[in-house]
Amino acid sequence: MFKQKYFIDSHKGITFLAILAMIAWFGRWENITAWTYLALHGTYGILWVLKSRIFPDKQWEIDKGPAYALLILGGLSAYWVSPFLITWQNVNAPAWLIGLTISMNIFGVFFHFTSDMQKYIQLKYHAGHLITDGMFAHSRNINYFGELLIYLSFALLSMHWLPLVILAVFVFGFWLGFMRKKDKSLSRYPEFSEYKKKSKLFIPFLF
Repeated sequence: MFKQKYFIDSHKGITFLAILAMIAWFGRWENITAWTYLALHGTYGILWVLKSRIFPDKQWEIDKGPAYALLILGGLSAYWVSPFLITWQNVNAPAWLIGLTISMNIFGVFFHFTSDMQKYIQLKYHAGHLITDGMFAHSRNINYFGELLIYLSFALLSMHWLPLVILAVFVFGFWLGFMRKKDKSLSRYPEFSEYKKKSKLFIPFLF
């Protein structure tokens, strides 16, 4: 049995090398889109590993068997479709799209990491209290919203429909289920009913 974080951190940690290998394999050394993607996704993977060491998420500390590990690795590998398409098809995204995806990615990392840090600190020093302020004031799952922006930036940069479909499968097949399960767990707090009225499930001010 191994902790889920070992599989997740390992996969995210080697993403930089995997994308660099794709650039080398297809000889896309002059492709700005490929290098932009490497900078965004590769850096995100490294930051995730650092985050996991500095302010880890308890949900990834649960022990799982090898079968589940393969499921995790297979699912995360689906996110490598974007860089594969970029390097294989020699995608050259327009300047405006590169700029848009970079901005989207930065905002995504901000929402994702700052909310995880807030949750880590509050659970460490104020355990047993519902988190309703700060990053979680307008969205009960602002960390997932951050991840949406991050992975949407990766998908858009490929200029292909397939990464968007893969992201949609994760959002509707897994993420929303996790969010509703979290809501059910948080409903044990007396103040959750009022908090639910003032916040959104996923996307701030919208949904």
